[in-house]
Amino acid sequence: MAKLSIKGLIESALSFGRTLDSDYPPLQQFFVVMEHCLKHGLKVRKSFLSYNKTIWGPLELVEKLYPEAEEIAASVRDLPGLKTPLGRARAWLRLALMQKKMADYLRCLIIQRDLLSEFYEYHALMMEEEGAVIVGLLVGLNVIDANLCVKGEDLDSQVGVIDFSVYLKSDDDIGGKERNVQIAAILDQKNYVEELNRQLNTVSSLHARVDSLEKSNTKLIEELAIAKNNIIKLQEENHQLRSENTLILMKTQHHLEAAKVDVEAELQTYKHSRQGLDEMYSEARRQLREEAQLRQDMENELVVQVSMKHEIELAMKLLEKDIHEKQDTLIGLRQQLDEVKAINVEMYQKLQVSEDAMKEKNEIISRLEDKTNQINATMKQLEQRLQQAEKAQMEAEAEDEKLKQEYVNKSESLQNEFSQKEKQLLQLETDLKIEKEWRQTLEDDLQKEKETVSHLRTETQEIVTLKKEFLKLQDKNKQLKSTCEDQEAALQELASKLSESKLKIEDIKEANKALQGQVWLKDKEATHCKLCEKEFSLSKRKHHCRNCGEIFCNACSDNELPLPSSPKPVRVCDSCHAILIQRCSSNVP
Repeated sequence: MAKLSIKGLIESALSFGRTLDSDYPPLQQFFVVMEHCLKHGLKVRKSFLSYNKTIWGPLELVEKLYPEAEEIAASVRDLPGLKTPLGRARAWLRLALMQKKMADYLRCLIIQRDLLSEFYEYHALMMEEEGAVIVGLLVGLNVIDANLCVKGEDLDSQVGVIDFSVYLKSDDDIGGKERNVQIAAILDQKNYVEELNRQLNTVSSLHARVDSLEKSNTKLIEELAIAKNNIIKLQEENHQLRSENTLILMKTQHHLEAAKVDVEAELQTYKHSRQGLDEMYSEARRQLREEAQLRQDMENELVVQVSMKHEIELAMKLLEKDIHEKQDTLIGLRQQLDEVKAINVEMYQKLQVSEDAMKEKNEIISRLEDKTNQINATMKQLEQRLQQAEKAQMEAEAEDEKLKQEYVNKSESLQNEFSQKEKQLLQLETDLKIEKEWRQTLEDDLQKEKETVSHLRTETQEIVTLKKEFLKLQDKNKQLKSTCEDQEAALQELASKLSESKLKIEDIKEANKALQGQVWLKDKEATHCKLCEKEFSLSKRKHHCRNCGEIFCNACSDNELPLPSSPKPVRVCDSCHAILIQRCSSNVP
């Protein structure tokens, strides 16, 4: 069915004479038949919900085997309307037909049978020799120009049914057999010429590569010469730098020895001066501690005297409160006496009765007077005590002023001594800073010399690496020369083969002109080989010449020509040198 659909599609397209659309019936039948061919013997893969059986898996492999197919695979994945893997596979087939590379893509798949065995059973069509036959037939589709709209078409829900009524023979088909044979022969020759043109294009690309390799080789030779000159210059600079390095090392050693001697002498003087300073500092510190202790004692005494003064003031305040209270009581008693006198005047008539009471009251009054006298005496004593406390406070304040004056004098003398010692310390610190700066300059000079030495070492290492790279470049140059020689030999062989193939093409054209009127033999009539006259069987298969119509067995048709589109060489007719096609024997089912 694949042979019939391809043949019918080519014939109808040539008679149609225009680019084919997606609505063209033979083209639709061709895609259905190709889908059935790719589904034949496909392994069933178990998924989570159901069994999965699609042809998108093997077609996706073409992207890895044939880099030019990456564009088709990417465009198929980016199509918005496709949801199922079967729809993607149908879109892929249509795009491959429009590119005229369907045969090349499927040929890459058939060659890699190890990868195909993951998707197909061993008896599948794509795993057998019939798959190679179908790929060879697909080469003829390069004649057709198709313009298919894949984006808006519903490819997921299409039902693939083969219409056998299209392929049934009619009287018109039997009458036009000669014309079909001539068209098929012309198409075969056209395909063969296209393959030769492809080979010529590869030869021109090889010439361009050889030219580019020669240019790169000349550039490498120039770079090698420049590298050699640079290496010589670097070696001379290395010798000069080494000599300068030795001189610098000698000078630095002398400077270092002199600097070490000076530093040791200065360190000894610094140690002696440091011991004297430490002793002076310890004495000054001891004197400061003694003065601080004295000051602390004086402050403690002042605090005690201030507390005593506060206590005396509190006692005075309490005495004043008592005096005020007693004065209030005296005023109250005087008022009571006045009241008693008034009562005595008013109660004069009752004097006799209350004489005893008056006597008692007089005694009470006498007692109160005694108490008042005692209070007055105590008041006088308290006033004397206050005067004595004020005198003691004045004396304490005078003594405090004397102590403060003495402390101020002592602190001024100590501050003068401390300032002198600070000046001495500053002088010593400046001397130390000068020594440290001088030592730092010496260390910087040493560091610079060490850096120059390390720089020279890195330059020597770079020279060694340049030598290694130069040796590697020489090896690469030798390899490139050998590859150029091999490519020139291959070009000579290709040129000889091309000349032979051109001669054979001319012979084929002459034979075609001479044998244009001949007709194919029928399968029933062709039972014996024309050359060896032996009967056809399983071991002796039929090979038919489309041009002259003669039939040979596979043992007699030994002439073979290599084709770039097929992995095996093609058998050629002995008489007209046209391509032979294998036919099924009538004895074999």
